Amino acid sequence: MDPISVVIVEDDERFRAAFATSVAEAPDMRLAGTAGDLAPGLRLLREQRPDVLLVDLGLPNGSGVELIRYANDHLPNTDVMVVSVFGDEPHVMASLEAGATGYLLKDAQAADVTEQIRSLRAGGSPISPVIARQLLLRLTPQAAPVVDEALLSPQERQVLTLSAKGFNFEEIARMLEVSRHTVMTYVKRSYRKLQVHSKTEAIYEARKLGLVRD
Repeated sequence: MDPISVVIVEDDERFRAAFATSVAEAPDMRLAGTAGDLAPGLRLLREQRPDVLLVDLGLPNGSGVELIRYANDHLPNTDVMVVSVFGDEPHVMASLEAGATGYLLKDAQAADVTEQIRSLRAGGSPISPVIARQLLLRLTPQAAPVVDEALLSPQERQVLTLSAKGFNFEEIARMLEVSRHTVMTYVKRSYRKLQVHSKTEAIYEARKLGLVRD
């Protein structure tokens, strides 16, 4: 079998050297080139069309996401693995949505990276445990908030619902066939129970609690 060709785009010289040495010493891999920034990295991808792109996200003149997107759009046989210090959800999701199939944090040892490259080429998706946990939490359905409908009386909920639809208190009184004074009593009780001081705040809090629906 042909060795796995790898391009490394990493701006930190220490990491770039460590990854390059590890790949070059692996008997089943070939180091196709290294780059420290976006433009030379893009040239390498076009010229070498590697089996694997090992890429950092925070590059001096751009984002590694651009390289991921290029590989995904133009190099269907190239697998992409991110190795980054960024473990937050926006960076992770941007990388995966652009086409990365592996994501490792930079606490991984250089020797481990070559093993993960093998896993990637075998069809796996190497992901650091911290990142995997984030993804699982994102995909886990969140429980719906418990609605305490007893917090507001049916009349108070009805007044807030009509207010949310844009009716004023005079119109609501006519619709409910009660006096404006009665409507204002419902409103004031709602304010007190929701601990707010205006109609806008009351509607917002009631919506948040599931007591008012548009």
